[in-house]
Amino acid sequence: MTVIDIPGSKSVTARALFLAAAAEGTTTLRRPLVSDDTEGFAEGLAALGYAVRREPDAWHIEGRPAGPGAATADVYCRDGATTARFLPTLAAAGRGTYRFDASAQMRRRPLGPLTTALRTLGVDLRHGEKEGHHPLDVHAHGVKGGALTLDAGQSSQYLTALLMLGPLTAEGLDITVTDLVSEPYVEITLAMMRSFGAEVRQDGRTYRVAPTGYRARTYDIEPDASTASYFFAAAALEPGRSVTVPGLGTGALQGDLAFVDVLRRMGADVEVTATGTTVRSTGRLHGLTVNMRDISDTMPTLAALAPFAEGPVRIEDVANTRVKECDRLDACAENLRRLGITVTTGPDWIEIQPGTPTGPVEIATHGDHRIVMSFAVTALRTSGITFDDPGCVRKTFPDFHRVFDTFVHTP
Repeated sequence: MTVIDIPGSKSVTARALFLAAAAEGTTTLRRPLVSDDTEGFAEGLAALGYAVRREPDAWHIEGRPAGPGAATADVYCRDGATTARFLPTLAAAGRGTYRFDASAQMRRRPLGPLTTALRTLGVDLRHGEKEGHHPLDVHAHGVKGGALTLDAGQSSQYLTALLMLGPLTAEGLDITVTDLVSEPYVEITLAMMRSFGAEVRQDGRTYRVAPTGYRARTYDIEPDASTASYFFAAAALEPGRSVTVPGLGTGALQGDLAFVDVLRRMGADVEVTATGTTVRSTGRLHGLTVNMRDISDTMPTLAALAPFAEGPVRIEDVANTRVKECDRLDACAENLRRLGITVTTGPDWIEIQPGTPTGPVEIATHGDHRIVMSFAVTALRTSGITFDDPGCVRKTFPDFHRVFDTFVHTP
């Protein structure tokens, strides 16, 4: 059995950085993810006037409940969706003028439902070029609060940003959601908000957030469940192999750990305890039909594993993966077809037939870290797979190639 220490969760680290910046006092984050996304978030906080001190295994953030310390700032969000969506929302609670921009990839990703909601709350913001996209100017004068309706069918991050804003408003927020994708990520948000002192009630599809502010604390970042999926998939694929990820167990916040339930349905041996999760190969993988709406970040992992199943694998209700770093449905289909696999797709689904992938093939990554890490699993059984941009894994796991190679070659 191989034990793998997975880096900290990107989702948890980003939320923790927002909450720490908004809290009264100094927060210490232990074992935060160190990657392009999270470093971009931390640098964005610094540009806004928050004091951030980074050590190898701990980041310390001095909170500013009244908002950014800088009266004006230009913030570059890189490729980070959490940075690009959370930081303008945090800045809106303060007072000043702030400009946010991002990479070409992030500029293409939608922002409209969030900025429409902020305007409903009286926030003065303007899109610099294309409506509903970065760049974005925020002329902040605090947020009174109130009631609003939100469509979070494209991204749960819109709802997360507004929920985290709620305790910083003068009167609190009532948010009624008409559609919601990746709901487990919202559960992460609610649990973390409460751990920083917030009061949130949920009545059906309405979230009521009290204007409590936040209190600083020491917070441990759990390993990233989405990143763990590549190692779990590899263990399920390779006969005689097993992997244990400590720190991801029955008490984990992240819904993406449910990916191991998909592997269990396919025939892998899965054990989840209070201290970690273990996946073992049984030598066989069955086909299945699975709804991955709530764990859509692991859709590419399953797609890359699917050709090795004994029957078709159909993944449904993942329309939101078309507006991630790339159109992940099309990217997975394109690369699998180039490997000789029969694939069909629809607006929100992909079906992959069993087959033997054949190389050599250069995987078109579209600059998407998840495409690279997913097809590293396919490469375990396929010679000649290379990547046109292997370095894009720096977004969430800069050391991925070394760690995965070490795992693969460990008896």
